[in-house]
Amino acid sequence: MAAETSDLARRMSSPVRTIPGDPTEPSQGLALCLSGGGYRAMLFHLGVLWRLNEAGVLPRLDRVSSVSGGSITAGVLALHWAQLEFDDTGRANAFSKIVDDIRRFASVTVDVGAVLTGLALPFVSVSDRVVRAYRRELFGKSILQNLPDKPTFVFNATNLESGVLFRFSKRYLADYRVGRVMEPDLPIAVAIAASSAFPPFLSPCTIDLSQEEWVTDPGNDLVGAEYRDELTLTDGGVYDNLGIETAWKQYRTILVSDGGGHLVPDPDPADDWGEQMVRVLKVIDNQVLALRKRQIIGAFKSPAGADHRDGVYVGIRSHVADYRLDDAMPADPKITDELAGLPTRLAAVSDTHQQRLINWGYTICDTGIRKHVMPELRPGQLPYPANPLTNRI
Repeated sequence: MAAETSDLARRMSSPVRTIPGDPTEPSQGLALCLSGGGYRAMLFHLGVLWRLNEAGVLPRLDRVSSVSGGSITAGVLALHWAQLEFDDTGRANAFSKIVDDIRRFASVTVDVGAVLTGLALPFVSVSDRVVRAYRRELFGKSILQNLPDKPTFVFNATNLESGVLFRFSKRYLADYRVGRVMEPDLPIAVAIAASSAFPPFLSPCTIDLSQEEWVTDPGNDLVGAEYRDELTLTDGGVYDNLGIETAWKQYRTILVSDGGGHLVPDPDPADDWGEQMVRVLKVIDNQVLALRKRQIIGAFKSPAGADHRDGVYVGIRSHVADYRLDDAMPADPKITDELAGLPTRLAAVSDTHQQRLINWGYTICDTGIRKHVMPELRPGQLPYPANPLTNRI
């Protein structure tokens, strides 16, 4: 296992994955990484952002890197960034704009309608329906060029053709094997749809880039029209469900918010080839995620050096008691484990569960940053005190 972890660390820091113009060594900057996990993660991350806002952290961010459900939260944050009205303490006075948009969207079911329409109307793809929902409910006609210059927002998808990460940002679209498209005018809704194209039902997301001018950089080995004209993308979490790939090599301080799912034990796994293959893929995904988490925690604990990182990991399956913070905000593990077990879907979430997911992201972020990043902070107060994490529903 140690050899596997070491190999993962080597691959994550390998220069072949860098994009020209990116720093070759980590800077002292600050990056926030938001994982996948559907609406569950989207709401959990909102709670994390809520606490970071109160702590004055948001305007200090240099990069927000996200996948899947985390990209929805990041996209809303990016869209409203210019209107947040940060005060002298670094707090956004208009943070409620983020809350209102995400909570409204969390009451809308997207996945069922998209899949049913795709089945009934083969000429309308499922991903097209998801794009329309994102455009209608959240992003309108905004394009990547409407994103702020700082922080840099990176929405990550997985390129099924090249087998590696595909990133969307204001500066460029990029795949380290295929090349770059500079200053893209692609709609934000399309980037988020690609990043959250959960397989198999919401995947793939196909993007026509045949009219774009590609930049070929040293190391690009898939530069033919067959790889550049039309891209077949799927959920960013297939490649990196924590969203750390585009931040880890560039920044010394990394804040990781993990609202992802978990492999549930099965005492009687299916023996037919279809269901068994699904189970096998889930086991593989769970192991890859475990290795990434182990590498993150290992870097936080390592002595000063090239592999060391400052920061914190907080997860929807974390327990407050594990942080050993004397004045931690209370959270019953039975309640938080139930929240972590909510399905990974783009399906409407009840008002009660919305509030509790936000409260849980807020609480575990408060615990993590006060223990490991900002010990001078005083304990926060629940965004929704009427729905504490100490009383069962």
